[in-house]
Amino acid sequence: MPLQIGQPAPEFKSHDTEKNLVHLSDFKGRPVVLLFFPAAFTNVCTAELCSVRDEISLYNKVNAEVIGISVDMPFSLKKYKEDQNLNFTLLSDFNKTISIAYDCLYETFAGWLHGVSKRSAFVIDKDGIIQYAEVLENAGELPNLAEVKKTLANL
Repeated sequence: MPLQIGQPAPEFKSHDTEKNLVHLSDFKGRPVVLLFFPAAFTNVCTAELCSVRDEISLYNKVNAEVIGISVDMPFSLKKYKEDQNLNFTLLSDFNKTISIAYDCLYETFAGWLHGVSKRSAFVIDKDGIIQYAEVLENAGELPNLAEVKKTLANL
């Protein structure tokens, strides 16, 4: 069942590009933006994440932690983060536990790939409650980042 606004965000843990273990609860007391994306080094994902990179000051202004999540290996994500000069955390969901918990995993992607994160955006408030949830079925679409920023501004 899809996650709804007002529900507690599922706790998770995963490794970032520096092999640090990151828990959602590490950010308790500040808003968090989770951006699930299908794959590093692809056009739409790069456009999305680079737009967040270019507007990171808007997220920083409200003390929000931005976290990008994909099923790519941490090593691939590290190279991707370096190549795109991304200025926020990327987490590897290689084992797909976070994508499953957030109900945003394609069973089949591009006709033959299995277990890829759906492009999704979640805003979690300082108390760990979901305030915005968008899961896209079409990987070619971008999440409504204007609504993400509006939600953050209203927290």
